[in-house]
Amino acid sequence: MNNIFKIIKLSKPQHKLIAVACVLITVQAILQQAMPVTLKYVVDELTQQISTGTGDYQRLTLLFGLILAINIILIFLGSLSQRLGDYISSRLGRYLTEMYYQKIFSLPQRYFDSEISGKIVNQLNRGIISIREFVGSATNFIAPALLQAIFGILVLSYFDLGIGLLALAVFPIYIAISSYSTRRWGKLQFEKNIHEDSTRGRIQEVISNIKLVKTYNTQNQEWQYVSQKYNTINSIYDRQSTEYHILNFIRGFGLEIAFVFILFMIFQRTFFGQLTLGEMILIIQILNQLRWPLFGMSYILEQVQQAEADSKAFFEVLDLPSTEVFQTKPATKLLKQPEVEFDHVSFAYEEAPVLSDLSLKFDKQETIALVGHSGAGKTTLINLILKLYEPTSGEIKLSGKSYRTVDHAWVRAHIALVFQDNELFSSTIRENVAYGLKDATEEDIIRALKQANAYEFVMKFKDGLDAQIGERGVKLSGGQKQRIQIARAILHNKPILILDEATSSLDSKSERLVQDALEKLFKNRLVIIIAHRFSTIQNVNRIVVLDNGKVADAGRPKELAKRKGLYSELLRYQIEGNKKLLSEYELY
Repeated sequence: MNNIFKIIKLSKPQHKLIAVACVLITVQAILQQAMPVTLKYVVDELTQQISTGTGDYQRLTLLFGLILAINIILIFLGSLSQRLGDYISSRLGRYLTEMYYQKIFSLPQRYFDSEISGKIVNQLNRGIISIREFVGSATNFIAPALLQAIFGILVLSYFDLGIGLLALAVFPIYIAISSYSTRRWGKLQFEKNIHEDSTRGRIQEVISNIKLVKTYNTQNQEWQYVSQKYNTINSIYDRQSTEYHILNFIRGFGLEIAFVFILFMIFQRTFFGQLTLGEMILIIQILNQLRWPLFGMSYILEQVQQAEADSKAFFEVLDLPSTEVFQTKPATKLLKQPEVEFDHVSFAYEEAPVLSDLSLKFDKQETIALVGHSGAGKTTLINLILKLYEPTSGEIKLSGKSYRTVDHAWVRAHIALVFQDNELFSSTIRENVAYGLKDATEEDIIRALKQANAYEFVMKFKDGLDAQIGERGVKLSGGQKQRIQIARAILHNKPILILDEATSSLDSKSERLVQDALEKLFKNRLVIIIAHRFSTIQNVNRIVVLDNGKVADAGRPKELAKRKGLYSELLRYQIEGNKKLLSEYELY
């Protein structure tokens, strides 16, 4: 029941409306008991007229008028309370989505490194749907059922205490069977959810990598994976359904026996004059009304278990420790010429060390290239500068300010980044270039596209800046995607620019043109470049060579090229590769 209490706590913004709904539901429950009571007096009036001829026709007419009024009020209150329940449920859905989404933004990068995006979205959808349905059921069904059961037992006990107590005794037995049934259901539901999350996550990955799947002809393999997963899911569901219907038969069979026995007692007492005909009709009606709360009890418990199981992953995410603050306002008091310093920094992914006791300073207005073998720690170093990860030990500073004392948004407000992967949204070119800048003008966007050598191909699209580029820019070539990212970095005009293999997807001509644009952009800012193609870093101020998470060497390009070491070795490999290619075509 822990998650149910969390749901009630989370619905705090709607508690006033829930209180109003409860008042409406209480009035409904009282009026539902007033119906059979009123009908009792109608039957008593008819009995008196038939037996003695002294019935009051005017009173009988008023009683029927009262029955009509009660029915009309019940219909009105039922519609009103259900509409209110739907309103509460929809607003709660928005509130929960916003809360979950904010939480996602505050989680550490490590969480996303180990989770599949499709799984995260599936947990969000399932959690919100289950919580909304539970709250909606609580206002539209659960509360009315409970109140009707309470008032029904009280009315029965007032007219015949024995029958009232006997009807009350049915509830704990029925609820005990229902509780066991729903616990079993909930346990299997949680197991089923794990497989569903895995399946949905895999489907999203396949869709994202559809070219890879088709190229390697693994469609059937991927289909088989999902088919087998759903075979497991259906197997679990079959167990759920079988257990549920067996227990449902047992409780239904027991309930009918109990109700027939109580009916026999009612007719027996009426036969011997212990109950009037009107009282008999009233008690039978109340007894029939109690069927709905009883059946409702099983539904209530099912809803509780469903919400408990389906919201488990949702609340697990909400309970994760946040490492970032969700920012609603832009960072202020930015540094004009920042510099970055690593002071004996070490970092490890779980237990695998990546950086070890690294001390390094990136001076203001300096262009620095990071080179080294794959896995040397270059990208990790950039992630630490972006404050996506926290160092295992040591300290990082931005112009003397420790990363430990400044927030994430302030650090990132100084940095523009061009990723190695194509980080684009499935929207327009305009929105992707101006992403993060609400006040960017069309002239600013066009200027950035021209500097990035992207304006020409953008204008060839029918809709120009408003052309839709598809998911992750699928409608663009690799080089075009990269140039859109470069235009975005140019438009942001941050004092620190980080290029992670920024020209890796460009042809030689485009690379040269973009390189010219970038060299203009490099002026008056700190630039950090990760590059494997050394032709792109020949004009940098300094090269830092990383090897096994440590600084193996550092210096100007010409110095390192002549000095024996890792850089000259990597450079020689590239030169020899180029010579071999040229000689094959008899160009060298």
